Formats: sequence, structure tokens, C-alpha cells
Amino acid sequence: MRRSVTVSFILALVLEFAATAHAANWKVDQSHTTVGFSVSHIFTNVQGRFDRFDGTIVFDPEKPESAIVRATVEASSINTNNEKRDKHLRSDDFFDVEKHPMASFESTSGVTEMKGNSGKLAGNLTIHGVTKPVVFDVVFRGQGKDPWGNVRAGFAASLDIDRKDYGLNWNKALETGGVLVGEEVEIRIDVEGILRD
Repeated sequence: MRRSVTVSFILALVLEFAATAHAANWKVDQSHTTVGFSVSHIFTNVQGRFDRFDGTIVFDPEKPESAIVRATVEASSINTNNEKRDKHLRSDDFFDVEKHPMASFESTSGVTEMKGNSGKLAGNLTIHGVTKPVVFDVVFRGQGKDPWGNVRAGFAASLDIDRKDYGLNWNKALETGGVLVGEEVEIRIDVEGILRD
């Protein structure tokens, strides 16, 4: 009886290891990845992005619930194609990059509610020193080899947040009513990952 239990235990460990080993480990390719956002400004939307970031994704399309995602972003790398505005965004009116140089995300569960290639990914998002639980809409876009033999995969993630939840409160009232900068921020991320050994 004891031997049977031991054999079953070892078999369970082997199967668990095999399932983990099958999950691919992807390194974010910065040159083919965009960490972008959009926020309203009076009557239009301003687009921006962060130019310096890093991250890893562990993902098995056959077992999405085991996914693990970790990412960091340098707040000072914000880029809205306007240096004066970007300097203001780096100041203590907004990101206060001297005190809070990094933003980050770490998943707290794997991908859930998977339908086709789309699902949900829960985790903790930290901006401006404030951490909040969020749920990204995520898409697995497939994988394959590039012309040089590197194995690559595509992922997308999107999320709407209220910037005031993260202490980004600065604004100006307009004479016509309303405010200069919207409170809702659309985050849109397109990732190309390179398979790690």
C-alpha cells in the first residue's frame, strides 16, 4: 500500500513538472512592443506611450490558467510627442518620477474566461506608488518562427482605469464646463515575445 502511494506521488510530481515545462517562457521584445495609452483632452484624445519597459510572460495556450505575467515600466520614459507636456507629466503634478520611477504589473492568477484566443488576466497594477487589483482583457495572437529561426509570439492587453485611483489628480477647469484632462485612461499594450531557453 505504501509503495503504491509513493509511486502515485512520484507520478503526480512528474506530470506536474511536465505541464510546467511545456509552458513557454517569453521575453518581451522592446523593439516590437508598444505600451500605449489614450486620455481625453478637451474635445479630442491624446495618445502616448512609454519607451522603456521590460517583462516576461509564461504561457501555454493549452493551459492558459497557468499563465504568469510580470512587467515593469520606467515612468520617466513617457512620450506624448510634446516635450513640454512630457516634462509636466514627469513632475509631481502627475507621475512624480523622482519619487516613483517605476510602474509595474504582476499577475495574481492565470488567464481565465478563455474564449478562442481571448480571456481575462487579473493582477496588481502599480502606478505612482499606488497598487490596485485590475483585470486586463488579453488576446493570444499566435506563435511561430521568424525568417531567422527565432520563435516569437504575439499578445495584446487592454484596460481602462481612473487615473485618480492612482493619485494622478491634477486638472484644470474649463470656462465652458468640464475639465482639461479626462480621468479615464485607456491602456493598450501590444507585445511581441521571444522564446527563452
